[in-house]
Amino acid sequence: MQRQTLFSTADVGRSKAAVAAERLHALNPGVRIDAIDGRFDASNARDLVRLYDVVVDCTDRFPTRYLINDACVLEKKPDVYGSIFRFDGQVSVFGFEGGPCYRCLYPEAPPGGTVPTCAEGGVLGALAGIVGAWQASETLKVILGIGEPLRGRLMLIETLSARVREVRFDRDPDCALCGAAPSIVSAALLDDAEDGTGFDEIDATQLDDALKDAVLLDVREPHEAVLGIVDGSVAIPASQLEARMHELDSACRYVVACRVGARSRWAVARLRDAGFTRLLHLRGGLLVYAAHHDEFEFF
Repeated sequence: MQRQTLFSTADVGRSKAAVAAERLHALNPGVRIDAIDGRFDASNARDLVRLYDVVVDCTDRFPTRYLINDACVLEKKPDVYGSIFRFDGQVSVFGFEGGPCYRCLYPEAPPGGTVPTCAEGGVLGALAGIVGAWQASETLKVILGIGEPLRGRLMLIETLSARVREVRFDRDPDCALCGAAPSIVSAALLDDAEDGTGFDEIDATQLDDALKDAVLLDVREPHEAVLGIVDGSVAIPASQLEARMHELDSACRYVVACRVGARSRWAVARLRDAGFTRLLHLRGGLLVYAAHHDEFEFF
């Protein structure tokens, strides 16, 4: 949250939608803001998108990006896309005036757990502001009908070299969503395993009790694990899990955890596929747990 100018440390634990609405209304009391404090998923995506003229995608998860794109194309709404990771950002406008969509550029999402999230891989704080401001500019151009929105153009922002490049791309005639013979005719479902649902979870306050009869399976990568460990845990990085799964006992009860709870969701799904049934997932990851235990230094 520290890289997002709408929020402060005091807002931790509050609804981001509600806090954002308060800050924006304080800046401009004359605007109407509808804060929707709820989950955006396949059951409501098209209904929500249908209400608005433009959708600005500020999410950081691949399943949600594809869901937004699919709903926008099906409802014929422009999708102002922004993405950040470490020192690089991307901006484009998908599905605008018959232009290509997100799936024309990236037909399928990468397998869960193979690409770190911003929380895991880090991001230069100023980059979020740069990309967000560029998205705002594209949104105003679309609404006002001025300039040349990034239709069929992907803007690549490289902060380390202070360079901005442009990649042009066309609508894919074989696109599963907007091609000549589309196979996707409704908003795609979010992946349960990627999303952290469909299996038992505990939060940081329950971990100590859970470890009385379970073992913590720490799937952080080595560069993350050096920041602190939990006594008695088994450490197998997510990137090595499938190759080292034989080291685990399927009869044992495991609490699967990573730094912030993203890769551990993927790990739980892989373990379930392999026949492990006694699994718990640590929601929020060890970073939240560390906030209540001074002996660990996950920060």
